[in-house]
Amino acid sequence: MNKRNGRKSSANPELTRRIRELIQFQGGGHNQDEVADIIENALKLLADVRDTGDVRVIQTALRELRYSFRLFAPYAGKRKVSIFGSARMRPDSVEYRQATDFSRKIVEAGFMVITGAGPGIMQAGHEGAGSANSFGVNIRLPWEQSANPVIAEDKKLVTFKYFFTRKLIFIRHSDAIVLFPGGFGTFDEGFEALTLMQTGKSQLMPLVLVDKPGGTFWKTWGRNIRDHLLRNKLISPEDLSLYQITGSTDEAVNIITRFYRNFHSTRFVKDQLVIRLKQAPGESALAAMNKNFADIFSEGLIKIIKPTPEERRDNDQLSMARIAFAFNRHDYGRLRQLIDALNGV
Repeated sequence: MNKRNGRKSSANPELTRRIRELIQFQGGGHNQDEVADIIENALKLLADVRDTGDVRVIQTALRELRYSFRLFAPYAGKRKVSIFGSARMRPDSVEYRQATDFSRKIVEAGFMVITGAGPGIMQAGHEGAGSANSFGVNIRLPWEQSANPVIAEDKKLVTFKYFFTRKLIFIRHSDAIVLFPGGFGTFDEGFEALTLMQTGKSQLMPLVLVDKPGGTFWKTWGRNIRDHLLRNKLISPEDLSLYQITGSTDEAVNIITRFYRNFHSTRFVKDQLVIRLKQAPGESALAAMNKNFADIFSEGLIKIIKPTPEERRDNDQLSMARIAFAFNRHDYGRLRQLIDALNGV
């Protein structure tokens, strides 16, 4: 494959022509260059992958992702919170009631809710949010797991065969993640979110761990992080900024809404990290940030800028104010602290 204008082009012009004809026969549509590349790579499976099971993984993953992206697309302008917690939590438990209460409050704050669509905390999340403001991201397990009754008949329910495609959809469409007490799956989702944010593989977002009032489930988890990971220098002190623990659903809502008080989103444009904001910082605030966060600049300073040509090309949040700087692409915990400063926290 050769690269042209930043995109790969086929070494076989005749194959390229036929794929283009096939796309036009289908009626054309969005992202034709990318779809042409997918088709060409699919054809390479004929020679490259002999095992039928391996090909079925690719086949199923593509189907699941295509359907999920189509399902979420009409709601792209609405922020969403993913809720994780134990499927075994009973409706009479404090944690179940907290999840219901949190979901109701976060919807009132303008968000939608995504859960794994099962029972326990997942059902509590849907009960609080209501089906109109809920997405269900279910998983087929060796034992039968049907969706909870709140989301079971809703069109915003999708069922996955593979955990990896399901987890991608959770992260891709989440603007915040809230963890209530749970088992292996809850810890898995929490650590996955932390890993992706720590390494810059996902957008930074609030990750809130909710204990019951006076509870120690997440406090104990946090103490373990500090006593073993931080003390042994397996993580950086700034990585602790990537999550927050609370025993209050009101505080959980406040943590999430504060994060989006001024901050909107980020995008890399060449060697610059562009941060889109509702309002640009004033001169004194900008000077303070350039002094306090100089350690994360690979060169230069934070500057207030106009939308970049790349953003204009993609019509990407052109109405927002923005700042930009050469981020070292390493210290994402510190970047989270910069976002907090931009929000006036």
